[in-house]
Amino acid sequence: MSPYQPATLRYHYEQAAADKQAGDKFYQLLHGYTGQDALVLGYKAASEAIKARDASMLSKLTYVQQAAKTFDQAVALDGDNAEIRFLRFSIESNLPSFLGLSKHVDEDKAFLLDAALQHPGSGMDAEAFQTVRGFLVDRKHVSDDDAQRLARVKG
Repeated sequence: MSPYQPATLRYHYEQAAADKQAGDKFYQLLHGYTGQDALVLGYKAASEAIKARDASMLSKLTYVQQAAKTFDQAVALDGDNAEIRFLRFSIESNLPSFLGLSKHVDEDKAFLLDAALQHPGSGMDAEAFQTVRGFLVDRKHVSDDDAQRLARVKG
């Protein structure tokens, strides 16, 4: 089985978001990936951003800039993929604004809200939908009205 299955990548991403060692493992898993699968590239970009979180001050910006380039590549290949847009949104919405690398936050948030409200017609599977809805609502990225609308969508 390929280590690049969506469920496997989601698992590694969730672990990496919470733990430095898991972040290193996630980065190592994807660092050498050279294919053109848009979703795998989205996770590769996320692994680069997480690597930046744990890197020395001198290396942080290099990893974040690489992540931005990899996200651009993934979105260029499949801009309608809500999971890729979610990954970019989850990273960019946590970057310090002075870096100027959070250019897609509003666009991605609107895209994700629309996609989640159209579920299951949005192309997201149930697991991705639950993750996106939870992130938008729990982190207060959407208004109370939108949170209530999302709560009515069957997952």
